[in-house]
Amino acid sequence: MALRTIRVMGDEILTKQCRPVKEMTPRIKTLIEDMLETMYDAEGVGLAAPQVGILKQICVIDVTPECDHPIVLVNPEIIELSGEQIGQEGCLSVPGKVGIVKRANYAKVKALDENMNEIIVEGEELLARALQHEIDHLSGTLYVSKTENGIQDVEPIE
Repeated sequence: MALRTIRVMGDEILTKQCRPVKEMTPRIKTLIEDMLETMYDAEGVGLAAPQVGILKQICVIDVTPECDHPIVLVNPEIIELSGEQIGQEGCLSVPGKVGIVKRANYAKVKALDENMNEIIVEGEELLARALQHEIDHLSGTLYVSKTENGIQDVEPIE
């Protein structure tokens, strides 16, 4: 496994549409392992392949530190959204910034796992927000385009 460089806002790759994964190859398995290591190292709760420079429909999410395994989504598709939440959002590709974003409070996603088995992932609150945020990355959308009042600097912790 290896840490990958996280691309930051302004990098053109973050605005591009990702391609579906047709088959699980050793390279893609390594990419998923690297994405997880990179996400944990950066202390994020999610990471999408374009954030490490790969235009594939893959994202990883882990919103609970006590979770025994992270969520790996290959070719994810949101199949249901409901409710509403408004809250602060950040992104590893927009370091040092946050913005207020309105998202659905419940999300249901159909995807393939790292073994190319179909899975359904349902989540509320933070998981719903993370699912929507990471899947947005796969179509070249950054949360900054959805903020209510733009982005602000993160207040340093003293």
